Amino acid sequence: MEFFLATQLSLRGVSKAYGERRVLDGITLSVRPGERVGIVGENGSGKSTLLRVVAGVERLDDGEVTVSAAGGVGYLSQTLDLPGDHTVQQAIDAALAELRALERGMREAAEAQDMDGYGELLTAFEARGGYEADARVDKATHGLGLARIERSRVLSSLSGGERVRLALACVLAASPEILLLDEPTNHLDEAAMTWLEDRLREHRGTVVTVSHDRIFLDRVATAIIEVEGGTTTRFGGGYTGFLAEKAAARSRGEQAHADWREEVRQVREFAATTAHRVAVGRAMKDNNKMAYDRNAGRVQSSVASRVRQATERLRRLEENPVPRPPRPLRFHGAFAPTGTRTGTLVRLDGLQVAAGDRLLVHGPNGAGKSTLLAALAAEAGARAGYLPQEVTFDPDRTVIETYGGEAEALTATGLFPQEALGLKVGALSVGQRRRLALAVLLAGEYDLLLLDEPTNHLSLTLVEELEEVLDGYGGALVVATHDRALRRRFTGTEISLPGGCVC
Repeated sequence: MEFFLATQLSLRGVSKAYGERRVLDGITLSVRPGERVGIVGENGSGKSTLLRVVAGVERLDDGEVTVSAAGGVGYLSQTLDLPGDHTVQQAIDAALAELRALERGMREAAEAQDMDGYGELLTAFEARGGYEADARVDKATHGLGLARIERSRVLSSLSGGERVRLALACVLAASPEILLLDEPTNHLDEAAMTWLEDRLREHRGTVVTVSHDRIFLDRVATAIIEVEGGTTTRFGGGYTGFLAEKAAARSRGEQAHADWREEVRQVREFAATTAHRVAVGRAMKDNNKMAYDRNAGRVQSSVASRVRQATERLRRLEENPVPRPPRPLRFHGAFAPTGTRTGTLVRLDGLQVAAGDRLLVHGPNGAGKSTLLAALAAEAGARAGYLPQEVTFDPDRTVIETYGGEAEALTATGLFPQEALGLKVGALSVGQRRRLALAVLLAGEYDLLLLDEPTNHLSLTLVEELEEVLDGYGGALVVATHDRALRRRFTGTEISLPGGCVC
């Protein structure tokens, strides 16, 4: 039992800044063995930075990170660093490098008849499930929809989604004691998502994952850590508990702020009026004037004392304000249809999209959803607003330069605060770049919106607000998504693409 009460992963006073922007500010937190922790927060709040710090791939400005994991640490990044000329098999071998090294060491120890060394290596190899490693590779690639990809394929020939899923399969096949996963649900269809959830719930070690997927968090996470304003807050009870505690904490914060404002008002009023009365609640009248005159010195001293006390109390209140809980960045935009088109907007290989249609495209990975949306965008031309899965911007341009419109219009969307408009796109998080792509789309008017996985990389708050905006959009809409919550909410016609055909 003591094992589960111990701290396996801890951060003490951890700080990290990028230029003038401090992302993590003196963070202290811990994770116990066997916990499954979900990390949430607004885009750009520092979730991925926090995970990189724990993984040891990001240098700290201050503080220390302690990780105790004899069974190793596996890290899945949002942006992959796999050479394009490597094969799938080489990627798998790289992920299993520690196990392969133990296996070689066992052979060398056996050949040297070093039984003590062999025994130690064997114990470590068996603890890591070394004999089952190749079977885990097969299970992971099959579960994540990669079973048909030849191991001899070079990585550059894979789609972006396939590369992400391969990296995830490799991390899971290595079966380290601690799994650090950054947005593992992106590019997963429903079958792969279910397989991943089951796999993580069965994991015998610790899981720390950044995710925007509400259903995934609810099914997997046993605790939630929110990153906000450079600090972290821990919530128990999984994602549902997080939502309840978050709402309650905001309510308490709003009440505390209101109580502070009311006390400031009362003390100011007291200092300006009541404290100056010669006797609280008793006015000076003709029949007690002589008494007041006889005690004038004592009365004035009492008045001065009350005024000083009120002034001091007001000074302390104003020097120690109770701030209002910070309001998250809210999505105020709305996609504007031109309202001028009627009838058929685009026709492609048996699929017809008419004005006002709402189509939800779904199907397993590789069915051709992204290909279909790209083809529709090419056919429709300037009449369509298209959000692909992978959006490429010039990293050296600023946010406002990339947006191409007025700063006031961009901040009005709620997607970027004023202070972020001068940031270089290359310095933005993946989620912030996704916000920028949405902002660019909002700036135009289209008869047709084509959105490919629109909720990928977006914060939980923004995802829900985006769904509300799409509910109210009056033009034609075609959405391809694996997001189960979005699919359940969507009203319109569903199009299935099993095997690449429109059904």
